[in-house]
Amino acid sequence: MTTKQEGVTDISSEHLESFQKNLEKIEDLSRRLMEVMTHKTGHNAALDAPKQDLFAKAATAYWAEAMQNPSKLIEQQVAYWGKSLKHFADVQENLVKGKLAAPADPGPQDRRFANPMWDQHPYFNFLKQQYLINSEAIKQAVESVQDMDDKEKQRLSYFASQIVDMMAPTNFFATNPDALEKALETDGQSLVAGLENLISDLEANNGELVVRLADEKAFELGGNIATTPGDVVYRNRMMELVQYKPVTDTVHEIPLVIFPPWINKFYILDLKAQNSLIKWITEQGYTLFVVSWINPDAKYSETGLEDYIQDGYLTAIEEVKAICKTKQVNAVGYCIAGTTLSMTLSLMKQSGDKSVKSATLFTALTDFGDQGEFTPFLTDDFINGIEAEVDEKGYLPSYIMARTFSYLRSNDLVYKPAIRSYMMGESPPAFDLLYWNGDGANLPAKMAKQYLRGLCQRNEFTQNGIELVGHTLKVSDVDVPVFAVTCETDHIAAWKDCYRGVQMMGSRSKEFIVSESGHIAGIVNPPSKNKYGHYTNSDLKQSSDDWIKGAERHDGSWWPRWESWLKKRSGKQVPAREIGDSNRPSLAPAPGTYVRIKATA
Repeated sequence: MTTKQEGVTDISSEHLESFQKNLEKIEDLSRRLMEVMTHKTGHNAALDAPKQDLFAKAATAYWAEAMQNPSKLIEQQVAYWGKSLKHFADVQENLVKGKLAAPADPGPQDRRFANPMWDQHPYFNFLKQQYLINSEAIKQAVESVQDMDDKEKQRLSYFASQIVDMMAPTNFFATNPDALEKALETDGQSLVAGLENLISDLEANNGELVVRLADEKAFELGGNIATTPGDVVYRNRMMELVQYKPVTDTVHEIPLVIFPPWINKFYILDLKAQNSLIKWITEQGYTLFVVSWINPDAKYSETGLEDYIQDGYLTAIEEVKAICKTKQVNAVGYCIAGTTLSMTLSLMKQSGDKSVKSATLFTALTDFGDQGEFTPFLTDDFINGIEAEVDEKGYLPSYIMARTFSYLRSNDLVYKPAIRSYMMGESPPAFDLLYWNGDGANLPAKMAKQYLRGLCQRNEFTQNGIELVGHTLKVSDVDVPVFAVTCETDHIAAWKDCYRGVQMMGSRSKEFIVSESGHIAGIVNPPSKNKYGHYTNSDLKQSSDDWIKGAERHDGSWWPRWESWLKKRSGKQVPAREIGDSNRPSLAPAPGTYVRIKATA
């Protein structure tokens, strides 16, 4: 039993024996922890942090500014000293009065500090307030740096924020009241469970720390997620082609094929029946195919974007046409698969191939002129590190990409789940979206280099063209009708950047949508939820700022609007098709075998 008096938690003597036994378990687990860390595989150090010259440049610029404008530095320092001194004085005043209480002003609100003790207990309140004061001082110091390249300044800001977030008192056991209380309430069992969670995560990734976000035992592909009925009807070294079972008596003549990103698994579009885009499309009367990409290992080191185009896009389109006995298909590309679909359309234009009647792009960048939040990861030192990593292994391990995306939202996707799992000893939640997020895919070495150097750094597709498959591919070649869906708060493919790319396309017919929410929720937004609205504006000649100012907001999902556009380009109604044909029998039930291949650590 534990007791709490005036914000202090005490452990009764009758539980000391249990507490001691749990501490002994921690010692045993610590030895196991040392064992797994001894065999850590490791990765290139350049992927963890920038070179020291970034901070050296910042320090030089900061002190140069201080010499030229000393009053500015003094003003900042005096403000910082004043806040710190006032905070300390308020605490001392209460102690002199014999009060074990926080100052009357507990400081600004921050959801990391939800426990009442952060406001009520003088020790925790002092830690919280001083941390927030320090954080603001560092932010102001970074903002005040002048005479620094814009990209270098953005990198400085990002990595300074990472350091600030990492040093939050909530991230350390001795300064986290939730963790301390839980340890006492459970006689130390939460510490044992937390250490077991930590070791389990390390063992699962050869010593690399990848925080498990979801309970993996709670989900089964084809069991309780990715359950829309269908079959694999074609397979090669790059992909499986899944055809879904029709649920209507008749279907549109022209079939639809979806190309998902190969950075993740395709079943984000088929998590469960209530929010499955795949299921919804079949219910609207379409013959639907979805590509499931291979999860590459070292054998795929020389696989490049040209292989995805030839053995993925072009092959899938030909197989769909043959099965459905049509001359054309409608195609969808999501994220990087939308980028590559655009390059494929350029190739088809130059080759005189009119197999694609229309293209739909989900959050797809084609113009990489503004790298947005990814700027810190697209400089030479970071990409040099990635190239060294893939040259050694033959592929880019999925956890590196996952970690990069997670640290863009580090408090929500790194520190919060780490605290819950490792300090509190709690099991990860049974959350299907987070399960999918943790089921990553590797990237082939050659493809990763082409993408990072040719597209992200040199922006070749919108400039002089990118050389692939013996052609110079350009965004201006895309001339089929295009429906582009972007997301308002997308931090991976910012909607304004997607907008610029669509403007550059040669299509006469273009529709552009901005869905509310982010990269996933803005796309997986079923009409039944009536959760997020979307914006439309037919004038794509304006700047992005003017476009959104003149856009009309609509309640609810964009899915019905897209389907209305799609059916006009999908031909007459024909009897619903059987899955496959005599030359393409079922190879496996959906979601297939490739989707079950786990990423190589």
